[in-house]
Amino acid sequence: MQRVRVPISSFQFGEISDSLGMRTDTPIYAASAERLENMVVMTEGSVKKRTGLKFVYDYGITYSASNPEQSHLFPFVFDENEEYIISIEHQKVRCFRVEDGTTSLVATLTTDTSSAALPFDQQYLQEYTTAQYGDVKFICHPLFAPRMLTRTSLTAFEISTFAFDKRADNSSTFQPYAQFQSHGTTLDPSKTSGTGATLTTSANYWDLTGGISGGNYPSSLHIGTIVRYDQNEILITSVQSATQATGDIIDELSIRLAVLNPFRTIDGSTTVEVTQINHGYSGSEAIVIAGASATGGINTGNLNGARTVSGIIDENTYTFTAGGAASSAVDGGGQVTITTHAAITQWDEQALSAKRGYPAAVEFHQNRLVFGGSIAQPDNVWMSKIGRFFNFDVGDAADDDAISLVAATGDVNEIRYLVSNRDLQIFTASSELYVPTYLNQAITPTNVQIRKQTPYGCEHIEPMPIDGATIFAQRNGKIVREFLFTDSEEAYTSTAVSTISSHLINSPKYLSVVHSGFGFPDSYAALTSGNGEITLFSSNRAEKKASWTRVTTNGDFGSTVAIEDRLFANVYNSAGKLQLCEFSGEIGLDFYVYGAITANKVDVSSVYSSGDTVDVVVTDGTGQSHLGSFTVDSGDDVDLTLYSGLGFTHAYVGKKFTAKIITNPIDANMGSGPATGEVRGIANVVLDLKQTRSLKINGHNLVTETEFTGKKEFRVLGYSRDPKVTIEQNDPLAMQVNGLIVELVV
Repeated sequence: MQRVRVPISSFQFGEISDSLGMRTDTPIYAASAERLENMVVMTEGSVKKRTGLKFVYDYGITYSASNPEQSHLFPFVFDENEEYIISIEHQKVRCFRVEDGTTSLVATLTTDTSSAALPFDQQYLQEYTTAQYGDVKFICHPLFAPRMLTRTSLTAFEISTFAFDKRADNSSTFQPYAQFQSHGTTLDPSKTSGTGATLTTSANYWDLTGGISGGNYPSSLHIGTIVRYDQNEILITSVQSATQATGDIIDELSIRLAVLNPFRTIDGSTTVEVTQINHGYSGSEAIVIAGASATGGINTGNLNGARTVSGIIDENTYTFTAGGAASSAVDGGGQVTITTHAAITQWDEQALSAKRGYPAAVEFHQNRLVFGGSIAQPDNVWMSKIGRFFNFDVGDAADDDAISLVAATGDVNEIRYLVSNRDLQIFTASSELYVPTYLNQAITPTNVQIRKQTPYGCEHIEPMPIDGATIFAQRNGKIVREFLFTDSEEAYTSTAVSTISSHLINSPKYLSVVHSGFGFPDSYAALTSGNGEITLFSSNRAEKKASWTRVTTNGDFGSTVAIEDRLFANVYNSAGKLQLCEFSGEIGLDFYVYGAITANKVDVSSVYSSGDTVDVVVTDGTGQSHLGSFTVDSGDDVDLTLYSGLGFTHAYVGKKFTAKIITNPIDANMGSGPATGEVRGIANVVLDLKQTRSLKINGHNLVTETEFTGKKEFRVLGYSRDPKVTIEQNDPLAMQVNGLIVELVV
């Protein structure tokens, strides 16, 4: 028999799939483990037991199998001293203020500023997107108009409905518009001004939701929306049929022609050609001309006034008969206004409404508010004017005007998320795209474009920037990728980063990134899985290191949120109660409370009740001791009378959890080749530990009165074709493993 010492000097690749069990010759196999549970991979490759879960708040909500997503957490950060957690729930929003050492509920909202119920529905909580600017957070989903959560003081918030800016005289609303009618469909108003105008379309168009009552459809989704008759707004007040509606004309159906001097006269003729871009006329329409100056010898009286379209030359040009003949052929007329209620094809409708849907995604980019995707226009992107976030008027395409563009890549790209990074990144249900940023040049209506990059699609999980890339869960919920611009390709790639740990990607639901999390300098992405676990991902691109580990608790994890270097999570405890907790403290307890020992008792009534079993860790201010399990008494206290007089002043009370490392099967190259598959045994194991109080290795206990740092040898027995080392700790104490040496007997 031969003995060989096998070093495991790092766990930098984290927990890997058992599908790699035969890849014993790779660097990944030598620096990873079969299982890393409740252990965090450090920059150096060591692993340390995760921090505990400090209890913050009980929502008073119990788990429901039919609606498991009952709270979606979002950050609200004004500056480093004014930070909040926002919990969006079914028809409710709770706001928690995060301060040093404390997190407390400061506001609960169930209605908006108009006293209307909030539109948030637990069925869609996971799909909500947000963006923040200063004191305002915008909340979006295709089923409701964007809402604005506004902080009005340090401890007060309010919710209002997003409203687009209007012109000073209220005749125009600066919102996006689009044509939803089929080609050639005309709109024919009954008059040019006033209320109660009958609007007739040449094909079925108006929404008929609900039943008819009194000749109208009172539940029609078109009621309250605006259509534009060649730039002139009409507010729909009722719907009578699929081809007839009634509306109030906001101003007058008059058009100031975009072309200066739009008339062309013909020498000796009363026929005058008119240039009117996309006029939409078919001939014989009645029009009223105003503001025209004398042209070609025809005086103003023979040009202005009531006229009839006599002929159509093309889509931009028609003719009418003047009151007198021209004496020369010239272009003129000055600035002309046309008033008419003729049936035309040049009309459109507000793009965002109850009928057409609302933005699915929202972001701020280059000082513009950006909306992405709606039910009717899933692949459209709308950008506000620069610095004017409520004005989406595209105007005449000046550099600071609003922008509307379509991701016309051949497929319909259902936009789900927007991320402002190096460029404006667009994540859709079927692909990944971006709006490029140009060197020393802002995005403008004349240079903006959307470029398709990769074809994977994104789940309803908000992508997050980490380590220079943006990570996202692929549409099938089985792969996590990073969207990263590469100079060599001069394009974005979406490389899979979960390949070696694919078993840990289990129908993910939420994603957050905490920078310098768990007290370490690295950034960690926390991905909540469908099985109630959290999968932690860390990346160090400069050193080509990445790892995945799993986090479990006595319950199930829900939504997570990071506030700078602090990570919070919604957790359903073993009784199904939803609680907000923070990963905090070198304490191996979950759902823990920290309190003073008063009269030999600790009050735990905020979390636990009589009869609950809990674990207690006590401290005298310098060290910690695990006293074991206790039963909460009838006063909702933990009685520590047996330990009085030992100098303990405070106690942590909660539920302990297990931290575990299971190595890959220990293997080695012998003189005759690898020992893979051979019966072999482990004679002894030397662990390199730091500040560790207790652990078990293949069932052998290590318990010390003080934290141990150094190398510790364990003798173990047993033979197997896949010998492994299992290191675990059940006590709520510290543990850090830097590496180990295994003596293998073959």
